[in-house]
Amino acid sequence: MRVTGGEAKGTQLKTLQGHSIRPTSNVVRQAIFSILENIANDWRRALDLYAGSGALGIEALSREAEWADFVDHRKKCCDIIKYNLEKIGKINKAHIYCCSVSKALTFLNNSYDIIFIDPAYSDPSANDLLLKLANSKLMQEKSIIVLCHANRFPLNPDYGRLHLVKQRYYGDTFISIYQRGG
Repeated sequence: MRVTGGEAKGTQLKTLQGHSIRPTSNVVRQAIFSILENIANDWRRALDLYAGSGALGIEALSREAEWADFVDHRKKCCDIIKYNLEKIGKINKAHIYCCSVSKALTFLNNSYDIIFIDPAYSDPSANDLLLKLANSKLMQEKSIIVLCHANRFPLNPDYGRLHLVKQRYYGDTFISIYQRGG
């Protein structure tokens, strides 16, 4: 897996090996950032939930995000994210929280321009998470959420002030992009 754009384009990223891991493919990440370039005015601060290798947050940093926070509960993944950040020279522009997403939501207090959510496809909690984020202090006006998911669990077009603005699919990966708005 490689960084697909920005100043670290082409850099090989380390990933966790195993059947329980499904890294977001290069094609899907390119598609996500192509969409974001057309709808996002600002992406200074990014949050990567269920970060795995950190590929989505690292893509944002490579494409000029000023800061990224990463959350994953697996120590091995946190170590891989640190390795990947050091490899692209962005370790000083990020923080890694090695805890569950639900725990991180209790203490994170920044607001983010873009929030990436890429849980295991068998995880049915996307609806609850989107509802929590819709009214949380982590979001500001025009914040964007990028959710990578399978189509097993139906999503709503709206969660409070969060509205579905784009949805695409690539094989079994669905990308749903929500934006907070008035």
